[in-house]
Amino acid sequence: MNYVYLIGIGGAGMSALARYYHLKGCNVSGYDRSHNMYTDELEQLGIAIHYNSDAAWLETAPMTPDNTLVIYTPAIPHDHPELCYLRSHHFRVLKRAEALGVIAENYRTLAVAGSHGKTTTTNMLSHILDGAQEVGCTAFIGGLAVDTGSNFIYSDHSDLLVVEADEYDRSFLHLNPYMAVVTSTDADHLDIYGDYAGYLAGFEQFCSQIEPEGTLLMKEGLPIKPHLAEGVRTLTYGHAPTADAYYDHVTVGDGTIRFDWHYPEAGLHLEQVRLGVPVRTNLENATAAMTIAYLNGVAPDDIVRGVESFRGTKRRFELVLQTDRHLLIDDYAHHPVELDSSIRSIKEIYGSEDVLAIFQPHLYSRTADFYKEFAQSLSHVDQVIVLDIYPAREEPMPGVTSELIYKELTAPHRWLCTKEELLPLLRQIELPRVVVTVGAGDIDKLVLPIRDYLATL
Repeated sequence: MNYVYLIGIGGAGMSALARYYHLKGCNVSGYDRSHNMYTDELEQLGIAIHYNSDAAWLETAPMTPDNTLVIYTPAIPHDHPELCYLRSHHFRVLKRAEALGVIAENYRTLAVAGSHGKTTTTNMLSHILDGAQEVGCTAFIGGLAVDTGSNFIYSDHSDLLVVEADEYDRSFLHLNPYMAVVTSTDADHLDIYGDYAGYLAGFEQFCSQIEPEGTLLMKEGLPIKPHLAEGVRTLTYGHAPTADAYYDHVTVGDGTIRFDWHYPEAGLHLEQVRLGVPVRTNLENATAAMTIAYLNGVAPDDIVRGVESFRGTKRRFELVLQTDRHLLIDDYAHHPVELDSSIRSIKEIYGSEDVLAIFQPHLYSRTADFYKEFAQSLSHVDQVIVLDIYPAREEPMPGVTSELIYKELTAPHRWLCTKEELLPLLRQIELPRVVVTVGAGDIDKLVLPIRDYLATL
């Protein structure tokens, strides 16, 4: 296999695959519909990317069915011209999850799944393992690490592979991990699973694929009862001593969060560990990451150093600007539970400060399912701006717009606007000290213009 061609190369998971095959010496190239931070990074590595979906160029390309692997993201429509051409000409075509599953067969895979928390936990676990020189890992992360600017870690000596196991499109069912983490099972992607029972059944099937003699670590109290392979042990984590691994004695102050971590089975108690990213939800993420790291040979001192030096993931509660007058935080939260956690963390850390939340709903189906929950979470802040829905892979649904959320808001000040109207609106209103942009669509393209404007005030 000389060539690897990725359709949708600019996605978080796809760009990590591109980096992997590039390091393996393959001729990597790809298509995406627009430039973004991932495509920019890949092009700096010398990976050729084009942004025109016309398939005519493939007729004269050096790629052939015998020398090329084609990988596509499920966000690509089935009638995409390039995808149709490559299939009709008998190229080997794999979904992103299938390609990741093939790679994972060569490693001891540590897979992190969950409706939320999986990207940060994956990144934190990878950071801890990578910092332990005698352990190390290769990792595919669903977002850019702040400290490295990359969503990929490569080790030429470790047999550990850390992956984010995405439940969308049942992608995580292509993995047979050695160890798995399940962070949460709050309802999501009901357009794929039909109902909540089907969603839970997907997680149970994922857990059933853990290798014999492997380990399942799941948050205490999750409503799943998987049928595990022979010898697979189940551990729980959480905030109570009833869990197999847990945290307590949390102290918050001066912009920091410290906690004690306990793993009684091994007699381990690490006191007042400082979270590198002081967000309360990271207490659970850290507890999971620390436990899996220990089970894979990382020494306690290296675990502490890893947690304290972790700088987070791009767009996961990322502090973008801090001046005397304004703070700008950017967060990827796009599920009601994530949004509620993000808002509560901001209110906890910044106390009595007024907050403006700029929220872009992601997907028509998710908005239809959870518009009341989104509005309830957003109503905890003083000012709310709701942008148009980012459709991603979906076609519009009759009657489903951002106005559903807007009408349910009880925040004192609220606005509904398009992306194009946002900056003019910000210039017209009195802005509080704390501003947060929230959503999983293309709201990230507005972050720098908002930052630049706030920096002038």
